[in-house]
Amino acid sequence: MRKGLFALAAVGLLATGSMAACGDDSGSDSGSGSSGGGSAAAGKVGVILPDTKSSQRWGTDDPKFLKAAFDEAGVQVDIQNAQGDKNQFQTIADGMISSGVKVLMIVNLDSGTGKAVLEKAKKAGIATIDYDRLTLSGGADYYVSFDNVKVGELQGEGLINCLTEKKYTKPVVAELNGAPTDNNATLFKQGYDSKLKPKYDDGTFTKGPDQSVPDWDNAQAGTIFEQMLTGNKNIKGVLAANDGLGNAAIQVLKKNKLNGQVPVTGQDATVQGLQNILAGDQCMTVYKAIKKEADAASKLAIALAKNEKPTTATGTTKDPESGKDVPSVLLDPQSITKENVKDVIADGFVTKDAVCTADFAKFCTEAGIS
Repeated sequence: MRKGLFALAAVGLLATGSMAACGDDSGSDSGSGSSGGGSAAAGKVGVILPDTKSSQRWGTDDPKFLKAAFDEAGVQVDIQNAQGDKNQFQTIADGMISSGVKVLMIVNLDSGTGKAVLEKAKKAGIATIDYDRLTLSGGADYYVSFDNVKVGELQGEGLINCLTEKKYTKPVVAELNGAPTDNNATLFKQGYDSKLKPKYDDGTFTKGPDQSVPDWDNAQAGTIFEQMLTGNKNIKGVLAANDGLGNAAIQVLKKNKLNGQVPVTGQDATVQGLQNILAGDQCMTVYKAIKKEADAASKLAIALAKNEKPTTATGTTKDPESGKDVPSVLLDPQSITKENVKDVIADGFVTKDAVCTADFAKFCTEAGIS
């Protein structure tokens, strides 16, 4: 990321409160630590990412940004992806722990699996970081993420604005939530429900079907939303927890010739999500500057690998199960609509060539993307 939306503060990262990696078929991406000016005494860092299906970030963005940060610091890193398999997640962790990593950073598949891994690491004297998702009762030493309640608030506000523009009377709103095993999905829902509930309570909106999507699975999301729409033809708005779920709903709406008429939210500012916004099929998305998140997590891990005391985790996040305050770095998300899609491109998160393909070139021109 270069200058852009989040150049608010070098570390505009800090807020108080909350693929396998590009490589061979084994799913491993190890940095040699040969570049940069790191200490020869620095320990190795292990990173376990969750899957490559739920969001493009886990297969492309995070591995790239993390590896670059560790390489620049001269710290050896092993980045692997569990591909949505809990057993594989544990196997990767066991291998990293036995190989002698000094720091283990994980994005859990669920809190149960994550907790077991974190406990093994702690017994081995390994420092631990929850990356992006908090492992409930996991006891990680640090947590790096975005303010996920705020992500949900932006989604709720975005849907309210889009439905208001449509001038619908008491529109029925369907909620397509993320995985029930992902604490982030719980926080997103907390955020958007805090904005939507007052509208339900005063009768401005009508609360419709409300269902979680196991494992953030887009195919299941399509099936679930089709059932929602079949059972309630009056759905006029969809609070979809990310761009993948949003696109699944949009495909169903297209099949019923309702796309563009029913506002749909998203999150992650994926190429697909941005294209859907430009085409008028998606109301908004939430941009999370993943490079800033990766850099913040890397900075913590690098300090720990070098036996230095981290100085950046100045916030805390309360684990709702254990009650423990986890030292945290939390970043600010950004709402994206058609009016500011160009800012995501200018920030270097996605390229114009990726977004403004032949089918979307005219929409890009209309949106001032040059």
